[in-house]
Amino acid sequence: MKGFLPRTLHPGLQILLLLGTMIMGACVGYAIVFVWAQAGFGVSMLQALGMMNNPAASPQGWGLLMMFQGVLLLSAFGGGAVLLASALGYGWAEYFSPRRLGAWWWLLVVAVLIIVTLPFMSTIIAWNAGAHFPAQMHEFEVWARASEDRAAVLTKFLTKFNTPERFWLGVLVIGLVPAVAEELVFRGVIQKNLVRWFSPHVGVWLGAAIFSAIHFQFFGFVPRFVLGLVLGYLYLWSGNILVSMTAHFTQNAFQLFILYLAQRGQFGWGFDPDSTDALPWLLVIPSALLSAGLLYVLHRHFTAPAPPTAMLTLSSEGVTVRKAEEPLA
Repeated sequence: MKGFLPRTLHPGLQILLLLGTMIMGACVGYAIVFVWAQAGFGVSMLQALGMMNNPAASPQGWGLLMMFQGVLLLSAFGGGAVLLASALGYGWAEYFSPRRLGAWWWLLVVAVLIIVTLPFMSTIIAWNAGAHFPAQMHEFEVWARASEDRAAVLTKFLTKFNTPERFWLGVLVIGLVPAVAEELVFRGVIQKNLVRWFSPHVGVWLGAAIFSAIHFQFFGFVPRFVLGLVLGYLYLWSGNILVSMTAHFTQNAFQLFILYLAQRGQFGWGFDPDSTDALPWLLVIPSALLSAGLLYVLHRHFTAPAPPTAMLTLSSEGVTVRKAEEPLA
């Protein structure tokens, strides 16, 4: 596959070009959104913009906002990353998954890791939610908390699953689409180029910081940064974007599942999935130990050297098996 950009293009320029391809993807996404709004919801472009600014005021607001979220994220993020890879002359698998995964059940291990980390992560969430800025930044703190409160209201509206159909649509739009689109951008392009530009560890840590900062949630920055580190190292070790996508999807989908069960009254002890309180230490300590163990196992597996291949050769003594690196007699 031939692209119109050289593959040796500086990593910083590749990240800069990613912004351009994402803007192009966003333009396509907006066009799809407005056509879909007219054809599927029977509303004009101006009406659609008004409904998305105040979706709770319209019976069609939830569906329209979900459609807007899914289409725009997939086209801007996913489309922008894929377009950049194509412009550089790479096939999608070649650029985002240069190494084979191996046995599929390692994805299951990755999913288990993410679920196991949740009690430990609750302590970081609780600490970050209660953090305060210095006195000199009081006005900024007030603005930041107000912004996050508004975002929380919108998130609560989107995740109000009063039917199973709404829940499964939420899993698709809030769970799967961000896992695919954001991983293509943050791990597949940004981290990849930061690793080339600086070093593996610097690339992962900078990529995680950008991943967390782009969500503009200051009182959730640290837990999302830690999640970015986990996703980043999983991608660095495995060299396969399916690994970090699986981890990201598990994080999103499991939280939606717990929220859905809580909304249906499945937790009789008054469990609040929206709470930022830390879970009991009896859960946190085993969570931390098991998470560390699973990360160690995954690191050993993904970074282990590939086993030597075997070749059949025909000699005077018959058919023999030799390793590929062994010279012929």
